[in-house]
Amino acid sequence: MRFIITAFILSTALFGSADWMSNYHDALKVAQDKNKRVYMLIVSDDCGWCKKFERTTLKNKKIIKRLQEKYVLLHLSRDSNYIPKKFKTTPVPRHYFLTSKGKEVFPVVGYRDVETFNGFLDDVEKRYQRLP
Repeated sequence: MRFIITAFILSTALFGSADWMSNYHDALKVAQDKNKRVYMLIVSDDCGWCKKFERTTLKNKKIIKRLQEKYVLLHLSRDSNYIPKKFKTTPVPRHYFLTSKGKEVFPVVGYRDVETFNGFLDDVEKRYQRLP
């Protein structure tokens, strides 16, 4: 129980007011209900680059606002959350942009600073626009 409370407090501190989910299937249901996409971030509990991404890029209010406009936010630890086998979980951080049905649109690996991640979101948007 102490672990769950600590994890909740840390996730709230790391991600500010963003509504991050931690269940893949629930995130897809919410995405379908809200007609949104899914941004799935896979991390490891002991990954330094993951922690840096969470502390820097995901603390940026413009990035979070931009993500929340079009995506259901899904944060999964490969050490403690269920992740469907179709997704690679190494190396981390690993970013997946998915349709509301779970179809992979754009995967990428690694840390991205605010500026790079913002530009990356532009590229991802172009991919979504090309979907049938």
